[in-house]
Amino acid sequence: MPDANVPQSNVPDPASSSSPVTRKVRSEKSRPSIFWLLAALVVPAMNVAARYTITDGHKFPRQGAFVFSPNHYSEIDPIVMGMVSWKLGRLPRFLAKASLFKLPVAGWLLTKSGQIPVQRGGSVRGSEPVKAARRLVERGQMVVVYPEGSLTRDPELWPMRGKSGAVRIALEQGIPIVPAAHWGTQQLMERYSNKLHLFPRKTILVKIGDPLDLAEFRGRNLDTATLNEATAVVMDAITALLEDLRQEKAPIKRWNPSEHDQKETGRFEA
Repeated sequence: MPDANVPQSNVPDPASSSSPVTRKVRSEKSRPSIFWLLAALVVPAMNVAARYTITDGHKFPRQGAFVFSPNHYSEIDPIVMGMVSWKLGRLPRFLAKASLFKLPVAGWLLTKSGQIPVQRGGSVRGSEPVKAARRLVERGQMVVVYPEGSLTRDPELWPMRGKSGAVRIALEQGIPIVPAAHWGTQQLMERYSNKLHLFPRKTILVKIGDPLDLAEFRGRNLDTATLNEATAVVMDAITALLEDLRQEKAPIKRWNPSEHDQKETGRFEA
């Protein structure tokens, strides 16, 4: 049965009598895992806090490995995108700050749920993230990677300049990137705030993009120029999705923190 929070228009039509019979893909979340505990703790509260209107949910792969790359502008984004993934039948795994894995309870949950530790700044150059990404591919799992690396510095919350982590994983592992955008999360938790605004109930708009296989970049040396070019393709796709949700045009030039004397990591009040 389709999730009540996913618009019915996004669910593929049942096969007609003249169509070939297709076997239904078993939802990844239907298998017992630590995610059942996490869902029991998080999903009820997040459903009370917000309703999720997901556009083009059929573009979200129901099986197989891929990189899921949304925009990033609120501290609660990972939970929101985790909710979206869960509603669409997949178990979300993220690149998470390595320091979080040292926390007593949170660290245990992160490890058991297969989250990937990265050093400050979102680097995926180390051997452990690469090994973890390879395991995800071997098991046909997805990973959520924010191409911006940290919350956008753009004053109007448009996607800023991207980093190469998402495309590096996709190109090294030979898997597609699925771009996405969400809008309305800032009403639930403002950028750099840790305060939740639970009432009234918010509406979070989400739009899933077409998978990007980055075929034109495969076989090329993964040098800085190639990675930057591929990252620009991903950021353009994410920005276009957000323009659709916001019904307005993004600035022609994407925000670059270094051009505004801003640090790449940490909090910054625009």
